[in-house]
Amino acid sequence: DGAGLVKDVRISKETLEELDKVANHDIVNLYREIILDLRKRGFKVVVNLLHFTLPYWLHNPIKARSTNLEKGPRGFIEDYFPIEFAKFAAYVAFKLGDLVDTWSTMNEPMVPIELGYMAPHSGFPPGVVKPEVLPKAFANVVLAHALAYKLIKRFDTVKADADSRESAEVGIIHNFIPAYPVDETSKTASEHYNYFHNTMLLEALVKGRLDVGFDEKTITASSTLAGTLDWIGVNYYTRLVIKRKELAPFPVLDFEAVPGYGYACVPFSVSKAGRYCDGMGWEFFPEGLVDSLNIASKYSSTVYVTENGTSDHRDMIRAKSILSHAYAVHRALESGTSVQGYFHWSINDNYEWAHGFRQKFGLYEVNLITKERSPRPSAKVYREMVVSNGLKTEHLSNIVYEEKYQGKLL
Repeated sequence: DGAGLVKDVRISKETLEELDKVANHDIVNLYREIILDLRKRGFKVVVNLLHFTLPYWLHNPIKARSTNLEKGPRGFIEDYFPIEFAKFAAYVAFKLGDLVDTWSTMNEPMVPIELGYMAPHSGFPPGVVKPEVLPKAFANVVLAHALAYKLIKRFDTVKADADSRESAEVGIIHNFIPAYPVDETSKTASEHYNYFHNTMLLEALVKGRLDVGFDEKTITASSTLAGTLDWIGVNYYTRLVIKRKELAPFPVLDFEAVPGYGYACVPFSVSKAGRYCDGMGWEFFPEGLVDSLNIASKYSSTVYVTENGTSDHRDMIRAKSILSHAYAVHRALESGTSVQGYFHWSINDNYEWAHGFRQKFGLYEVNLITKERSPRPSAKVYREMVVSNGLKTEHLSNIVYEEKYQGKLL
């Protein structure tokens, strides 16, 4: 296109048939069986295409890290990444489109961009400190989404659910982290974090504004990217409190987290604001969900809370967390923000990436030997809320929400 981005990938029915020859049909059929089973049980299925992991032929993280990205394959920063992702999206839409209407291209794409190239201690591959590649990784990710958006629309032409607006509604799942300044001198730094992490992606995919200089000034206008979001998924866990950093590789990266708040806490401690911190060291801060939903609603009228939960192996705080965040959704609705749904993370204990199986997010505890699933007490509270479609009077005493924090982001 005029911005120097690939604007389409030529994929025909014959291309898909060629891809079908090399696909693992056992896995394709397994996913069809899972989706069919969910549909029989009354579920509306949302399919997400990328949740961090890339095939080895597209990203060899060990070689990429050992050579400081001189050799690869290097994943997001390879020129062919958007093309390969578009082919994958087209093929999956071709194979599952008759069963699915709601698609997410990617889950939390900013996480591997930020942590993979700036925070090697995080465990996210490739685990290097090389911020100069961030603009390339970011541009490739938004382009990959935009190309996939168009190809999913092209090859999913069957309307599977009666309540769907069209045969393919394509969005992205974005982890929102509202940032608050620790003092007046850090206000600009917190605004930069909110821009870089929360809205820069949405500016590209909704308005076609690609910030190639990470400076809020060097903006490339791309018709390829613009208008490629039908809905936004909001993943929310906690906030950050930000202070200004003197030296930064790009103008909008002049920030750092203040320890003792948000994501920068000690597991099972108490934050500097007096809030409980879970097994991940994440501060209990439901107020930030309102700010996150308010940001998302500026870019789409269709917003879901796609992840929200807490790592709590003893189930001491989960019920309070569920009720407090549900109340935050209620407050967002009262303020005029449109929220179409809420997904709790997670129904079962899960594999939490670099943390393995140690973190316990599940409403159901999983015995890793027998695979037996046992409901935690918070599962009952969640069920009561769902069945009653609201908060009961007896739940109100468990809600933590302080009005003094509301709107501090803005």
